[in-house]
Amino acid sequence: MQQSAPAKPASETAPAAPATLSAAPRFRAAHVAVPFLLFTLFAILPAFAQFGAEGYILSLVMRVMIFAIAAMSLDLILGYGAMVSFGHAAFIGIGAYGAGILMRHTVDDFFIQLGAALGASALFALATGALSLRTKGVYFIMITLAFGQMGFFFFVSLAAYGGDDGMTLRTTPQIFGQDWLAHRHFLYYLIFACMLGVYFLLRAIVRSRFGRVLRGAKENPVRMQAIGFSPYRFQLAAYVIAGTICGLAGFLLAHQTEFIAPAFMTWQRSGELIVMVVLGGMGTLHGAIIGAAAFLILEEMLSRITQDWKLIFGPFLVLVALFARGGIMGFLRRWGLK
Repeated sequence: MQQSAPAKPASETAPAAPATLSAAPRFRAAHVAVPFLLFTLFAILPAFAQFGAEGYILSLVMRVMIFAIAAMSLDLILGYGAMVSFGHAAFIGIGAYGAGILMRHTVDDFFIQLGAALGASALFALATGALSLRTKGVYFIMITLAFGQMGFFFFVSLAAYGGDDGMTLRTTPQIFGQDWLAHRHFLYYLIFACMLGVYFLLRAIVRSRFGRVLRGAKENPVRMQAIGFSPYRFQLAAYVIAGTICGLAGFLLAHQTEFIAPAFMTWQRSGELIVMVVLGGMGTLHGAIIGAAAFLILEEMLSRITQDWKLIFGPFLVLVALFARGGIMGFLRRWGLK
């Protein structure tokens, strides 16, 4: 009898694995490397700032981190939920006034002020989001703009708290009875810890089932309804989360600048937040941090050249939109750096 040929080893018979599988770990490593480098740079910067204009450098970087928090909150609803909010800066103002009004009435406990700022921001987001999310497209943009302007003119009318001129915070809040926020480095690392916490919180949210439903509602809301999910409820929850986090940014901004004003919540500020997200790259979170840093540093540099710095910055944004699709992160991705 003819003997059958011996079976070949599985390694010889199995088809070769596609190249994309072997590249996946490399992609994940690069995806982690960008935020790791960012956060490491923020963490060690105070050690190098002492060799230059320390106060100026720390103040600028603290401002970058605060607006990075606000930009990440907007990226949650814009980059992952396709909700273009033109009134998002209203939450910065609410968070700031939540601290300032209590301080004016001698409530100087840090945690009470923080709770008031976050609570007011969440309630405003819930009330306005419940109405705004019943519209779509340009109507959603206009109604969020209207709510933002309502908040702006409300705080302008509060003459007891400075009105249009704003008011100065004459004291710093107490943490467990200690005046720690008066120390610049403590405030710096507090803001850094908040930015780090917000990043990992939002990263966990977008990778969760909630985040998958949110992205699904962005791509095809009808299909999401067909499989049993209500896009409205998930979008409203994301809107409230984003508004609360942006209120945190306003609370930190008030204590970093020791000043609050309705100018914190103008529609122009909302437009700047959108620019930060788009400039860095929507739907990446760490792109929002890069976008905030790029915007504020360019603003600082160009404003030293001319008061009309936006005439230079505008064409730059046009070039980014034309040749760097996906913002800075999209540019890095095409060069294989992400």
